[in-house]
Amino acid sequence: QLVYPYDFRLTEKEKTSICYLSFPDSYSGGLGDTQFSFRLRQSGGQRSTPYEDGGEYNREAPLTLQRESAHYFGYVYFRQVKDSSMKRGYFQKSLVLVSRLPYVNLFQSLLQLIAPEYFDKLEPCLEAVCNEIDQWPPPVPGQTLNLPVMGVVIQVRIPSRVDKPGSSPVKQCNQENLLPAPLVLPSIHELDLFRCFQPVLIHIQMLWELMLLGEPIVVMAPSPTVSSEMVLALTSCLAPLRYCCDYRPYFTIHDSDFKEYTTRTQAPPNIVVGVTNPFFIKTLQHWPHILRVGELRMSGDLPKQIKVKKLAKLRTLDTKPGIYTSYKTFLHKDKTLIKRLLKGIQRKRPSEVQSALLRRHLLELTQSFIIPLEHYIASLMPLQRAITPWKNPPQIRPFRQEDFMKTLEHAGPQLTCVLKGDWLGLYRRFFKSPNFDGWYRQRHKDMTQKLEALHLEAICEANIVAWMKDKSEVEIVDLVLKLREKLVRARCQHVPVKEETLQRVSLYIDTIIGSLPEDLQAVLHH
Repeated sequence: QLVYPYDFRLTEKEKTSICYLSFPDSYSGGLGDTQFSFRLRQSGGQRSTPYEDGGEYNREAPLTLQRESAHYFGYVYFRQVKDSSMKRGYFQKSLVLVSRLPYVNLFQSLLQLIAPEYFDKLEPCLEAVCNEIDQWPPPVPGQTLNLPVMGVVIQVRIPSRVDKPGSSPVKQCNQENLLPAPLVLPSIHELDLFRCFQPVLIHIQMLWELMLLGEPIVVMAPSPTVSSEMVLALTSCLAPLRYCCDYRPYFTIHDSDFKEYTTRTQAPPNIVVGVTNPFFIKTLQHWPHILRVGELRMSGDLPKQIKVKKLAKLRTLDTKPGIYTSYKTFLHKDKTLIKRLLKGIQRKRPSEVQSALLRRHLLELTQSFIIPLEHYIASLMPLQRAITPWKNPPQIRPFRQEDFMKTLEHAGPQLTCVLKGDWLGLYRRFFKSPNFDGWYRQRHKDMTQKLEALHLEAICEANIVAWMKDKSEVEIVDLVLKLREKLVRARCQHVPVKEETLQRVSLYIDTIIGSLPEDLQAVLHH
């Protein structure tokens, strides 16, 4: 009906997809307001975003909170109320906020403020809100922002890559006597994990493994709210490791990828997909892992835990909640976690405390798995003394899986994790997953940049005049061109090197050019 700001260009395909994803696609008898989220593949080429910061935000943000370049997130506020003046007897409308940032808490909180006003006052309300949002500062990792909207100030801290994993969010101290007192969001993106995982707490281990290995999973839920929360909870349980596969918190039968996901002629893609339409039970029953959940209800005791069942038991009409899979976990269950959570339920511990316990457990599990990989990959870096100024830096040695496996005997996950099981088998399977590929590429890129920085520093320390003494003009011109190329690359790729180092290299280039005959100087300056 309306896109705001007006000049934001969406393709027709994107508009259609957003429309279908903005409404519950199965019968929902529930009246009132619901909120959920979706993720949508961008169609029709690259588009610039209003905040083109040369990638600075993505370099400083945690990998899990980077701005996406090929997907949009949609945050939905849907209202359904009886209304006799409407043809269908109901008022049904959604307000959707579209962003490239995965700030689910911030944007859903924002919608809670805006949507009820919008349904009441319509377009003028959106115009006023957009004018306020236009004044917001861009998100800078590590900063606490005060964001005024509709007479409220939302206060949030943008996480940074240098935050210690698992540390609790910094307590907001700079209240600056804001009046009215700000609405402080403890986290910009973290869900109430305990609430999301309630029916599957005893299977957390299995779900973590399935996510780590990038297995295809369908979440079948009674509503888009449950489906999107469960999918986002699953994708967040590998932090600080980035989940590199595709995920769709809410997916409908009208989606352009529907054919690809439901075809039986090829294996399902590496994706977690959340659905609510019962029709999917029939069309997706060839997928290897199906998680069927009911409504999430917070109650005073441990909710009924769903069972692991054989895929053959998946009934088309009345599918009971359960994890339908034949997957056998590599690691044994962690009984102590379940006991601690149970104790928390008996003592009526607040949900956020239980969530923190759960998040800490998953973080420690992921770190135990990743630390041996980090140690091994660090050993592939050339020694610093092998980096000399006038030679190209040595190569990073190749990652050999068998060599890595040998390191596990004395430096494996058993040093930091009490869980027993087939860790070697888990690593072998991980090597075949997109998550390993994504992790390795990122690490390789970081190390290549580090080498480049060390090389530039070595050049700065060198005695350039002594080197030039016995060199021909051709060699000297060649050095100038190489150094120039290095400088350009260092600036373009934002190599982590001090600005003064780059300026010194620049000065070197001028010194070298100055020592050459005038005709060559003119060519090089040109």
